[in-house]
Amino acid sequence: MLQPLPDPGPEAHAHSQSVLAHIRTAIAAEGGFLSFDRYMELALYAPGLGYYAAGAHKFGADGDFVTAPGLTPLFGQTLADTLAPVLIETNGNLLELGAGEGRLAADILNTLGNAVAARYHILEVSADLRDRQYQYINTHAKTHLEKVVWLDTLPDHFSGVILANEVLDALPVSLVHWHGTELFERGVCLEEGRLAWGERPLKQGPLFDAAQSLGIARTAFTSEISLAVPALVSTLSERLTHGAILLIDYGFTQSEYYHTERHEGTLMCHYRHLAHTDPLLWPGITDITAHVDFSTVAMAGLKAGCDLLGYTSQTGFLLGAGILNRLNALEPGSKAYLRAASALQKLLQPSEMGELFKVIGLGRGLKCQISGFSMGNRSHAL
Repeated sequence: MLQPLPDPGPEAHAHSQSVLAHIRTAIAAEGGFLSFDRYMELALYAPGLGYYAAGAHKFGADGDFVTAPGLTPLFGQTLADTLAPVLIETNGNLLELGAGEGRLAADILNTLGNAVAARYHILEVSADLRDRQYQYINTHAKTHLEKVVWLDTLPDHFSGVILANEVLDALPVSLVHWHGTELFERGVCLEEGRLAWGERPLKQGPLFDAAQSLGIARTAFTSEISLAVPALVSTLSERLTHGAILLIDYGFTQSEYYHTERHEGTLMCHYRHLAHTDPLLWPGITDITAHVDFSTVAMAGLKAGCDLLGYTSQTGFLLGAGILNRLNALEPGSKAYLRAASALQKLLQPSEMGELFKVIGLGRGLKCQISGFSMGNRSHAL
């Protein structure tokens, strides 16, 4: 049973009401029905209003969730270890999508040091998060701050490493309801001024084609389909001239994602470290996510001309990349060692993040191997 959610307080509630007013206007403009992907886009990214576009604190103990870089620097250090050969081979740079508060960037920069003269590009849509990233890197990796470049758009061509940790799960998804051979798109409408669910027949278009391609013929089956994820992966793959794309997120292969037992989909919301399943509650101050279909990710990359470098669990990747060597380099029994060991339990245990999170790698023209895929590669399952 999900725990009761704390009251957001007057300031957060007022902000959510502003977001709600914006969404009401959008619903009216669309004739009373707003597709869920458009609703999710507004709730998360509406300029100055959306969850990721406004200034509310989201990460860490005081936010709504904790990501792997926030648990321990060993995560970023291990990624740096396994990605360094790619940067050396390509003489390229790093590009991180959605860098959170900058923790991962700082840890990677500090680990690479001056041995790899790569610039660290950050593509960030939130002005608030850009400022936090600057402040964090300036505090924790000041000697490498001059290597950091913030971008407004993706570069046309890129050589090196493109990295996205917990980015794909926050891209807008569409909701499809299967009822036998009939398909319906779920969206958001208004009932007496309140947000409510609605449906409309789905008979044509890209979403219809994507749903049909899954070959599902079930009654009362609802799930997500992301058109944004393969579109982004395709774009990244096309613009990568030499190097690797590393994507880390929670998700499944396609057969697991659309399994009969997962008949209500994977949509989940997070608020003050508590999970709930109502994305219509408190828009703008609650995170909305969906698991990633990694089969679609792989297909998008391959179709764009990239090679599949590997696919494995977070546990397999971090162990293959040598995270235990990083742990053992700390003084046994010290506070730093004990904190890191505790964090590794969460990162590696199957009951925590270890199995739920997956890592997929795509590459172009790459000769070196990424050590993270040396243990438990599951590419065959995609």
